[in-house]
Amino acid sequence: MRRLLLIRHASTDAVRRAAFPVDEPLDDGGRAAAAALAGQLGRGEAVCSPALRARETAAAAGLDPTVEPAICECDFGAWSGRSLEDVHAAEPDAVTAWMTDPDACPHGGESLTALLARVGGWMDAQAAVDGRAIAVTHGGVVRAAVVHALDAPAPSAWRIDIAPLTVTELHARDGRWTVTRVNATVLR
Repeated sequence: MRRLLLIRHASTDAVRRAAFPVDEPLDDGGRAAAAALAGQLGRGEAVCSPALRARETAAAAGLDPTVEPAICECDFGAWSGRSLEDVHAAEPDAVTAWMTDPDACPHGGESLTALLARVGGWMDAQAAVDGRAIAVTHGGVVRAAVVHALDAPAPSAWRIDIAPLTVTELHARDGRWTVTRVNATVLR
């Protein structure tokens, strides 16, 4: 059986501004909150996204992870660093297309379909491995993992909220995923 703990990175300026992320560091609150996880995550293989905010979260939490490119956040292209509110004001049709068509990528980055395929491939590989793993990643990746585990339609990803520094736990047995908990703030 594979037990997978997905942890969304701690807060950053972009998270606080509801902006599409750039490769930025944690903010002071995020750094302190991530440090509070040290010693609470238990043992297991540790991996993290290559993004600075994920690597800083893992380090502050006392993990020594392997960097895993498959769990990097969605590429938001030209929208990176801009708030959703600003993008919607400037490009309302593009935002509507992005939110309603999983294949759309009007920002020139990655579509929801592409993100789901990338994360789904990683999840399939994880399902074939035994043991416990801790992955420090992003909200979009965690949403994609839950959608994959449930074999839910792509637009379901927009209906899952993943807060900073929360835990989503998935178990795989015989190649099939079970969602154990989502958006948990208490570790056990």
